[in-house]
Amino acid sequence: MKFSPLSSNSNLKTIQPGGLLAILGGGQLGRMVAMAARTMGYRVRVMDPEASCPASFVVDEVVVGRWDDVSAARRLASGADAVTLEIEQIGVDALSEVAKLAPLRPGVEPILIIQDKTLQKPWLADNGFPVGPFRVVHSEEELRGAVPALGGHVFLKIGRGGYDGRGQARIGPANGIDLGQVWRQLGERASVAEQALDLDFEISVMAARNPVGEVCTYPAARNHHENQILAWSVIPAGIDAALETRAESIAAGIIAKLGIEGLLCVEFFVTRSGELFVNELAPRPHNSYHQSERGCVTSQFEQAVRAACNLPLGDTSLIAPCAIVNLLGNLWLDGEPDFAAALTVPGVRLHLYEKHTPRAGRKMGHLSATGATAEEALERVLDAKQLL
Repeated sequence: MKFSPLSSNSNLKTIQPGGLLAILGGGQLGRMVAMAARTMGYRVRVMDPEASCPASFVVDEVVVGRWDDVSAARRLASGADAVTLEIEQIGVDALSEVAKLAPLRPGVEPILIIQDKTLQKPWLADNGFPVGPFRVVHSEEELRGAVPALGGHVFLKIGRGGYDGRGQARIGPANGIDLGQVWRQLGERASVAEQALDLDFEISVMAARNPVGEVCTYPAARNHHENQILAWSVIPAGIDAALETRAESIAAGIIAKLGIEGLLCVEFFVTRSGELFVNELAPRPHNSYHQSERGCVTSQFEQAVRAACNLPLGDTSLIAPCAIVNLLGNLWLDGEPDFAAALTVPGVRLHLYEKHTPRAGRKMGHLSATGATAEEALERVLDAKQLL
């Protein structure tokens, strides 16, 4: 879906193929953006703590540095035509240094808001976007006050650094958790206490915005998590048209309000009573839209390149229902998976990230498939995974 720009600057430079695109982060997302950029004729440089990161095999150069390494960030941005990111947990000083040297897309301020849930959640509420009941807590005392105020059933999430279930705890009367112990286990850090909602399912919407203010959204994806890690995702989400329209409109509103130049994935909770609440934001490509590479006219990875280079945004229409299932390191713990068997399922493709050390819970790759229906696409990837 396309939305009219709230503001625009038609004088901004377009970065033509042959230019240098730099990426903060060289994980699987950086790798797939880099692959799309190379297809379009761009040179690519990434910064990552690991020299042999997944993107290293497909880019022109890897700058080795921690996320808060200002010197490495300077080397990354030097001579680049634009800088984008695949991970939002970049140090403030490093971000600021990059922005001095090259256009940083999505921009410094949006990243600072999004990378800290104690800022992100209040920003959403203050700007009128739907969120469930929550409280920001800075101490054990504040946590002890927040839990009963939120009904006793709470998810506590650290402000910075948590993902894929890390850095969070579930609190409820039945599990007998000592709040002091929870606070200490999470590092006694500023956190967000969120009321546990009566969930029906979870969806996400990917939005894109280029520097001239053009905004578009992808069809909603339905997501299923296991142990707080995305297990599978499918497009279309199979929701009613009114809910789809509302979710896409909210995502478009958030990306425009934040002024992001790039991608923004908005994760939503849908309750059993039909309410729609924003869960979290990610200013980058997202696991729940890997299947866009198979089922949409423009993949999220190509769209990331278009937005960063100030090109017209691509068509987000669905060509065919599509699904992905994640391949975690657990599959490797008893030996190499049988990839040949998985690829006997019609319509299934294999995507591996060239990570060399499998660990339980680590995303090593995914399977994707298209189908005549969303159900068929999902069934194909789930059947293929069973054959591994």
